[in-house]
Amino acid sequence: MEYIVVDFEWNQSPYGKGTGKKKLPFEIIEIGAVKLGENRTIIDTFEAVIQPKVYKKLHHMTHELTGISQEEVDHGALFTHTIVDFMLWCGDDFMFCTWGNTDLIELQRNMKFYRLLDLLPGPLKYYNVQKLFRILKDPQERPSCSLEAAAELLKIPKDANFHRAINDARYTAKIFAMMDIDQAEKLYSVDYYQNPQSRDEEIHLGYETHSKYISREFGTKDEALADREVRATRCLLCSRPAAKKIRWFLGKNKAYYCLAQCREHGFIRGKIRFKKTDDDRVYVVKTIRPISPEQAEEIREMKRDVIQKRREKRHKS
Repeated sequence: MEYIVVDFEWNQSPYGKGTGKKKLPFEIIEIGAVKLGENRTIIDTFEAVIQPKVYKKLHHMTHELTGISQEEVDHGALFTHTIVDFMLWCGDDFMFCTWGNTDLIELQRNMKFYRLLDLLPGPLKYYNVQKLFRILKDPQERPSCSLEAAAELLKIPKDANFHRAINDARYTAKIFAMMDIDQAEKLYSVDYYQNPQSRDEEIHLGYETHSKYISREFGTKDEALADREVRATRCLLCSRPAAKKIRWFLGKNKAYYCLAQCREHGFIRGKIRFKKTDDDRVYVVKTIRPISPEQAEEIREMKRDVIQKRREKRHKS
């Protein structure tokens, strides 16, 4: 298997908030990719500037951040032609690597806009090198770290400007090559932009520290929460159903939480985040994680806070 380390630069409407297309908020204007062999050394590169067809004028922030000029994109290649060439260049047996979790979303969104998404069936399994860096290399374990800051911490020479696609792909490839591949393989990510469309397609993922479930689409949040599989809490260690101690409730950061207990393995925290599709339907990303008694008490405290806020709101009204 080969690794395709990819980076995209994109443009958006230069005319302010609310003027962009809902189905294409960001239009790819540059592709940079590095192909790594199994030993994670560079064997090939791919780069192209794309001529925008939706947001033809560069947003001033895009120009300032990337240094890409209006003249460059005006003479760029067509996305439809370039993406076909890119997918052929990727080959048949590869895994994407990116810095962060947004590049693959925008790639698929752009491909869907031009009706080319069948060239890249999903959901996509990939390595989020930013996450790998945070877990395996960052002493501060920051939830988010810039590519430049990571390169500096790892003492990678800064021999090219950041925020050009091919340069960022090269930097990301160098950081990925420094990761322990056995550990990285346990920390793979899955992009759900092409989310399951039926119960048979729903995804169940198992990691060492947690499990993850990605549901099919539902019309509303209430419809999703009424589904038995969405509500289920199974122990990560024995796969048996765990008894609910606190049923699903809306907690902090717009996520739903529950507390359950396995008779053999102790407390379990469930967490649900709702994701919206481009068609305003919803699907669920549910994480089940074993927790300590102290962490279980934090869930109870969160629930008490929710109840108290509801009482205060009723009292004011």
